[in-house]
Amino acid sequence: MDTKKRSDCPISCSLDVWGDKWSLLIVRDLMFAKQCTYGDFLKSDEKIATNILAARLQMLEENGIVAKLNHPDSKAKVLYRLTQKGIDLLPIMIEINLWAEKYFTLPAERKALLKEIKKNKEGFLKARIKELKES
Repeated sequence: MDTKKRSDCPISCSLDVWGDKWSLLIVRDLMFAKQCTYGDFLKSDEKIATNILAARLQMLEENGIVAKLNHPDSKAKVLYRLTQKGIDLLPIMIEINLWAEKYFTLPAERKALLKEIKKNKEGFLKARIKELKES
């Protein structure tokens, strides 16, 4: 499903789907953890409100960025994972991190990871995309 477009500009169309702070943070969490429950998202450092989380997850699902899966241990829980469309956001997320490294003070572990990514960005992307597809 495509969201209603405000214009034909590719940047505007893309931002309509994932351009708010919370949507990208949900995508970030899924890229790191591969799959998450609703409760996992609530534990993030940014402290997303439950109503915003529910709305963003629904919007991301409707736009094919995330998919819901049955939780293997609980019928009351759902697992969220990135779809191929969501996985395809990885290069954008890497570039945002590299931009932030240039202009913000980042934790040492994040700087170390970015240093490794810069050594072989294509290799990192291929390996991470493979991991995300297999989860």
